[in-house]
Amino acid sequence: MSDETYGREDAAQDAEACAEALESLDRIALDELSFSDSAVDAQDEVHEDTEDEGSDAKDAPDEAEEDDSEADDQPESDTGEETVLLNSLPAEDSLTRELPGLGSAPAVDETIAMGDIPLPSVPSAREAEVRHRKMSPKRRNLMVAGVVAVALVAGGAGYAAWNGYQQEQAATVAANAHTMMSVQIGVHAAGLDCSTGSKIPVQVSGQDSDGSSVSETLYVDEHGRGIKLLPGDYTLSIAASPIAADGTIYTVPTTKTQVTVKSDEQDLSAQATFKLKVPSADTVTDDQIDAAAKYAEEGGASSAATAKVLQQAATARRDAATNAVSSRKAQAARDADARHKATDLYQLDIPVEWYGKVATWQNGSTLCIYLAGDSDTPIVTLVAVREGESFTPDEGDTVLGAANLGNGYTVYASGPVYPYVVPQTINGRTQNPVSTYPMDTAIELVELTTGNRYTYSQIKNVLVGKDGKADAATKLETDYLAQILLPSIKAQD
Repeated sequence: MSDETYGREDAAQDAEACAEALESLDRIALDELSFSDSAVDAQDEVHEDTEDEGSDAKDAPDEAEEDDSEADDQPESDTGEETVLLNSLPAEDSLTRELPGLGSAPAVDETIAMGDIPLPSVPSAREAEVRHRKMSPKRRNLMVAGVVAVALVAGGAGYAAWNGYQQEQAATVAANAHTMMSVQIGVHAAGLDCSTGSKIPVQVSGQDSDGSSVSETLYVDEHGRGIKLLPGDYTLSIAASPIAADGTIYTVPTTKTQVTVKSDEQDLSAQATFKLKVPSADTVTDDQIDAAAKYAEEGGASSAATAKVLQQAATARRDAATNAVSSRKAQAARDADARHKATDLYQLDIPVEWYGKVATWQNGSTLCIYLAGDSDTPIVTLVAVREGESFTPDEGDTVLGAANLGNGYTVYASGPVYPYVVPQTINGRTQNPVSTYPMDTAIELVELTTGNRYTYSQIKNVLVGKDGKADAATKLETDYLAQILLPSIKAQD
């Protein structure tokens, strides 16, 4: 409940209390008073009271004597002096006089004589009762009315102070309700600098504290600052992509976030954070660029001219990326065509890892893949053999794998086990090496037949070692060929 509502309830309660007080005045018969004659009646009663009090004062000694005679149990004064009212002393008597047994007190200024200071007498209980009986009902009603009036005035002053405080608080709340509040949200957009690019358009919808509907687009920088709203409840979302200085267009998140604006400089990043990712430039559409340019022109950029420049940069960046992708695809198609080989019985694709580093020759159904620029260094030779027939590789070669074509033929892959042969040849440990290789060639042969999974040094020192066993090296090459070459061998259409 708002402070203003509390203020209205308190005012209603105070008004009810005042009404009850006024009803009390009616019950003490103030209607018997005639305010037009009140001044005269008051003066007459003051005069009558003065005379009554004088007569009462004369009778007071008699009454006092009667009281003394009736109070046998009270001790009498040792001095036997009668009680004398102070105002009955002679004017010459000063405030200090000799007291029995005490001597004389210091004298005071003669101007302060007892007769000069009228001191009030304190009536006894009997006198008070007599005065109360002699007081007219009209006078008692006046006194009661005065007391009630004083109470009403005091209560009215307190109510006025409290009501003023409530009104001040209500005025503060009302003023804040009509004050624009700066808020900050969370945004993440890699590479975006709004000082050179455009700002991020944020769609805001909801209802402010006045109950008015809100639907507008506001703009924030790369730090999420720039939104100003009246207090209220709102829904935030990203309207479109900003445009970076280099033409980058971002993927717009589809999320929407509910927030409540309460105070100035409020940080809403914990409730509202938007991540704008950078897609592949070639996938950006004309619609995305046009939407980003529209919001940049309407408020995201410093001017319409700047928005136009940013739009051109976004278009150029997208077009360049599209052309690059097209070029790569065309080259890949050419490469695939160049890697594709065919014989009269089967076809295959040269592994991508080998492309550009090897060359081929073929004779009928036999295809040889050798090291580019050195036809005497075959890497693998493929031979188609009819089912039921045997296959024997060339001297120094090893069967590295086979692929069944499903048409009555099997293609066998054979060649040197270079991960074993090359280190043995370099070390000069074979009696009849197939060939000798320069170190660069040796390293390349090992890489081609193992897919770079091991270096030459690892193969030489670990897989082969000093024992000269080729099992580990052979398995390494056969496994690799089984993965990159043999699956591509298919029967000819």
